[in-house]
Amino acid sequence: MKKPSPNMPCPCGSGKKYKKCCQPYHKGARPADALLLMKSRYSAYAVGESRYIINTTHPDNPDYTEDTDRWMEAIETFSKEREFRRLEIMDFIDGEMESFVTFRAIFDAGEMVERSRFVYEEGRWFYYSGEFLNSSIA
Repeated sequence: MKKPSPNMPCPCGSGKKYKKCCQPYHKGARPADALLLMKSRYSAYAVGESRYIINTTHPDNPDYTEDTDRWMEAIETFSKEREFRRLEIMDFIDGEMESFVTFRAIFDAGEMVERSRFVYEEGRWFYYSGEFLNSSIA
């Protein structure tokens, strides 16, 4: 996967340059809320920042594994196999310790709709779990 350009449009769809939007999160800044975490995770998948996906996934998530090499490989394979076209936020329920984001991710070979649950622990947001509402990904 080619390294993303800092000046490219951010994959999350904000209209900002990647370097002024999601890249700071991928480099260690903490998103202020679950919606920003969700958007930055989508961008991380789109640009192949697998370490960010791992670092922002709650240890109680069913996909969480200590075998980070295998996990990173699975994330990178998922990212390479599709072109990330667009992210649409359908709903955001903002809470202090738990939030939910329903989104549609559109790819070159289909789309998926997910309701994601995020939890706030130890001063930061984590992706806890997701419920697929619809998927037509090849």
